[in-house]
Amino acid sequence: MEIKVTKTEHPKEKPDQGHLPFGTVFTDHMFMMDYTEGKGWHDAQIVPYGPIELVPACTVFHYAQEVFEGLKAYKTPEGGVQMFRPTENLARMNRSNKRMCIPQIDEAFVLDALKQLVELEKDWIPTAPGTALYIRPFVFATDPYIGVRVSKTYKFFIILCPVGAYYETGLKPAMMHIERVYARTVVGGTGEAKCGGNYAGSLAATAKAHEAGYEETLWLDGATRKNIEEVGSCNVMFKIDGKFVTPKLTGTILPGITRKSIIQLLKSWGETVEERIIPIQELVDLYHDGKIDEVFGMGTAAVVSPIGKLNYEGEDMIFNNDEIGESAQKIYDTLCGIQRGTVEDTFGWIEKVC
Repeated sequence: MEIKVTKTEHPKEKPDQGHLPFGTVFTDHMFMMDYTEGKGWHDAQIVPYGPIELVPACTVFHYAQEVFEGLKAYKTPEGGVQMFRPTENLARMNRSNKRMCIPQIDEAFVLDALKQLVELEKDWIPTAPGTALYIRPFVFATDPYIGVRVSKTYKFFIILCPVGAYYETGLKPAMMHIERVYARTVVGGTGEAKCGGNYAGSLAATAKAHEAGYEETLWLDGATRKNIEEVGSCNVMFKIDGKFVTPKLTGTILPGITRKSIIQLLKSWGETVEERIIPIQELVDLYHDGKIDEVFGMGTAAVVSPIGKLNYEGEDMIFNNDEIGESAQKIYDTLCGIQRGTVEDTFGWIEKVC
């Protein structure tokens, strides 16, 4: 399948790199293609970024059959362009597609399309510290049908967005609330798929956290509300008495690519990493025993986000004097260095674009 390219006749002004809010500014072009049952994926093209037309009966509006991904591209000091582990994102997207009954994408073809789009938009990639070009592939059902069944038609898009820090506080430790009323998902649900419904269902808890003065929610398992799972927008890691501990993948949390990378990185440094069930009561007890060294989130958008305060049942647990820890800083510096080409990539994580 060839990719038809139509360039915009009205290029937009690039934003100020010193004031880049996350997820509000989009580049000049986007990739799109269609799926029709019996025909497969077709009509791949790069076109000017702009509105799309959908009928009110479009399946995705009513039954939320869709998935998405998130990854980033960077400029190196020499002016080259590279992405961080895009093949992992596309493989995860196909796993999400399978869970949501969406046709599989050709990962090699989409990677090529992604490279073409990023290369076309390379002048949009910011170079200021803490910035990147965020990449959002997504696919959704388009049948004009009011009824609960698998769609026979779909649209796939990739849009690009120059971004700064996900959290306005940057690397200043975040304050988070541990949710005990609402549930995000349960075993057998869609927790390990990257689909919009997971995030829509989390909004009430996030709003409650914001009203109480916290920036995010840390979720407990939906079945018992006893075990730690993940933050609303990323996975979570604890440094406990010198060891790194993160919730194991049980089908209820997203298998994060940054999570996977950080585990590999820590093990390469000779650190002990445990992936296991973490009861919230264990965390509280360890906190009171003074054994929690650091807590941080980890994800594509934030990379590493130190957590300075966790509120649970009215108590604010404060970690590392509400300052970024030595380990979180080292992980952040190393991972960002690999992504930007200032630290050697010994893992084979970087995909060159141009």
